Amino acid sequence: TMDKFRMIFQFLQSNQESFMNGICGIMALASAQMYSAFDFNCPCLPGYNAAYSAGILLAPPLVLFLLGLVLNNNVSMLAEEWKRPPGRRAKDPAVLRYMFCSMAQRALIAPIVWVAVTLLDGKCFLCAFCTAVPVAALGNGSLAPSLPAPELARLLARVPCPEIYDGNWLLAREVAVRYLRCISQALGWSFVLLTTLLAFMVRSVRPCFTQAAFLKSKYWSHYIDIERKLFDETCTEHAKAFAKVCIQQFFEAMNHDLELGHAHGALAAAPAASAAASPLDGAEEERDKLRGITDRGTMNRLLTSWHKCKPPLRLGQEEPLLGNGWAGHGPRPPRKEVAIYFSKV
Repeated sequence: TMDKFRMIFQFLQSNQESFMNGICGIMALASAQMYSAFDFNCPCLPGYNAAYSAGILLAPPLVLFLLGLVLNNNVSMLAEEWKRPPGRRAKDPAVLRYMFCSMAQRALIAPIVWVAVTLLDGKCFLCAFCTAVPVAALGNGSLAPSLPAPELARLLARVPCPEIYDGNWLLAREVAVRYLRCISQALGWSFVLLTTLLAFMVRSVRPCFTQAAFLKSKYWSHYIDIERKLFDETCTEHAKAFAKVCIQQFFEAMNHDLELGHAHGALAAAPAASAAASPLDGAEEERDKLRGITDRGTMNRLLTSWHKCKPPLRLGQEEPLLGNGWAGHGPRPPRKEVAIYFSKV
């Protein structure tokens, strides 16, 4: 079972773009399903209809947009690249803009679907603009001037609520509902058309005019993503090897101490090198994975150096790190290894 989950996880990692597109599609369908299951209850009060409708139209898209950003794995990578010190590698604003635009485009799908479905349904628009219905053109215009403005607003604000609307003598409710829903659906289809044209312009036309800049931004965005994944994989591999060597040395050292205790000093006469050889032999195959980083302090300095001073994007040039793990301006000095042997006699 774990192997199957591991294979699925590796497949999703190798097809991250397709996976994120699928997540965005699922969120878009979920937003439409959420609206259909949402119980829209207009307050039918002059001072609250517009505020309630604006909240229904704007608040859920904002939540869906933030949720789309949270579900995107590249958000932390973008924040890290934006806030990191320049060090020996300059930051390219064009790459940061490309990364943010790529994430924002996917995150905007679900909010756009919510707004489009809300406008096409018409309930929200009806609740918001029911007090703006032209009574003189659609209803009994001769009676409208005789009503005070607060009373007329109170009467029209009840149009979305058929159970409490009592103004059919002034304006037929069905006429007002059809009028406002027709406008709402026209706005909804216009919104869908404009967003579709905008998406077409962004995805298809824009790279044609700025092809070189687009390719460079896309390449270095992919490079940052791949570099971070490889660094995480290397750190994971090093951590596994480090833990394995520590555990092997611990068990072999305990076994050696027990043998020394039972032998009452018989093994103490053996050369110290043979006593220390057994822990090293068991972990020899993991030593190459440690890459010379064999203590906690050195590993912490390496991680700090990676955050503060990433290597320059120039291959084939071995330049020493200054102040982040290397000392001095010359080549790195050879590592001094000291072996200490303990024995209990």
